[in-house]
Amino acid sequence: MIELPISVERIQEIIPHRYPFLLVDRVVELEEMKRAVGIKCVTANEPWCVGHFPGLPVMPAVLILESMAQVAAVLVLMSLPEREKHLVYLAGVDSARFRRPVRPGDQLRLEVEVLQKRASACRVKGVALVDGERAAEAEFLATLVERAGRP
Repeated sequence: MIELPISVERIQEIIPHRYPFLLVDRVVELEEMKRAVGIKCVTANEPWCVGHFPGLPVMPAVLILESMAQVAAVLVLMSLPEREKHLVYLAGVDSARFRRPVRPGDQLRLEVEVLQKRASACRVKGVALVDGERAAEAEFLATLVERAGRP
């Protein structure tokens, strides 16, 4: 049984991302190798706010995709018995659509669902929501690789 929510400190034990590239603050729902829901609180202190765009900061679309992919990585790794021996790499993005801007003050609800699982890869569908409204969606291909050495 996985204890929820999964805190940012625990997430850092599961995936190797760190500030400023750790883009998920907690995981609030997780069904092993089925689905997960993560939360990203978007703040005015984000490094991209200065230049994307000055005076009207909008979270870059690629970072929204990355935040969904990080929740997917937590889902996949938490479903493995020896998760510390593996990494999840993003191998592909399909059908990405962006429906509304994400701005400082927004809370992204990142919902991911495993569509297909193979031995070393899986296809995941992700949806990013703000206040229940779809901000972005995409399908991801993720590959599982052995971790060479843990930093």
